Amino acid sequence: MRVIVIGAGLGGLTLAHGLRRAGIDVAVYERDGARGRPQGVSLHVDDRGAAALRACLPPAHAAMAEATMGGPREQTLTLSDVEGELTVVGTRPSDGSAGRARPGRQVHRPLLRAVLLTGLDDVVRFGAEFTRFERRADGTVRVFFADGAAVTGDVLVGADGAGSAVRRRYLPDVRVADTGRRMIMGATPLRAVAGTGLPALVGDNPAVARVGGTMMALGVLRFTRRPVAAREELLPALSSRAVVDTEDYVMWALPGTPERLGSPATVWRRAQDLAAGLHPTLRLIVAEAWPDLTAALRIGTIPPMPAWPASPVTVIGDAIHLAPGFGANLAMRDAHRLGEALAEADRGRLDLLGAIGAYEDTMRRTSFTPVAAKASA
Repeated sequence: MRVIVIGAGLGGLTLAHGLRRAGIDVAVYERDGARGRPQGVSLHVDDRGAAALRACLPPAHAAMAEATMGGPREQTLTLSDVEGELTVVGTRPSDGSAGRARPGRQVHRPLLRAVLLTGLDDVVRFGAEFTRFERRADGTVRVFFADGAAVTGDVLVGADGAGSAVRRRYLPDVRVADTGRRMIMGATPLRAVAGTGLPALVGDNPAVARVGGTMMALGVLRFTRRPVAAREELLPALSSRAVVDTEDYVMWALPGTPERLGSPATVWRRAQDLAAGLHPTLRLIVAEAWPDLTAALRIGTIPPMPAWPASPVTVIGDAIHLAPGFGANLAMRDAHRLGEALAEADRGRLDLLGAIGAYEDTMRRTSFTPVAAKASA
């Protein structure tokens, strides 16, 4: 079996590792260059993502990913300005119910992606922009790229995110719906706010500060082990660029505005305007942020859709179900499930279309309901 994956994000790379460990020939094609576009700074990895990483990655990779996560996140704090003091005024358990996050740990996304890329030099092709595919009479799929190159495989997987070119070709009626929500996200070195009392106040838990009519979400990432030391012991093959200058930080988000804001520096200045009425500690977090890591995001969703017949083309992650806040977990879980299904087909225990159909049935049943509920909340 030969599997062609479009997109070298977290889902596509997790799938590549899982297939390779199962002895399946896999190639990943990524439109961007080797460095790629920024895809966020931090994410919350819960049991779904953690289980996928443990199952799909080589042991050293999985150990490196786990060693550099933050501490356990078991509840969400509500903060408010009480007589001039930033104070915890409420807590909600992170139990996965009623749209709440599941327990998990915060992860530095660029570092996790670097771990996933380690050892896949002969698998990932950068600067390869997918344009179209053709299903052939012999059951294989011919895949074409913008530079005129073409490859043939038994399975094509779209792991190319919300704007998936594979989905547009394969399922043209499935489209991203703009929720109208906007978010500005950024990161601030923890040392810049070390004297404010905030790190001790929130610990490792995510928090939501509500002051007046403005809401700000935040969380502190303290690496359980320093990435430089963890790399030396656990995964020396990891690029040293992935760990140099890594430091603990505060991840934060503010509701944004609909206009296009342009460069990260412009977005950062807009975030300072939005935070103007907040507690001084919260204003300091935004003012001391890394400007080049500040980004404005549109929040979209993909509504549930009727089942489609299984074929040698399929999709995972944000390419088929957008889940703001926990999409990376679903993408990695999709990768785990699809990889296991394809391994069963490769061993002759399932026919190929039956294996893909079983994965898609499970994905539709378990991924869309919570997304739709979150979008309508």
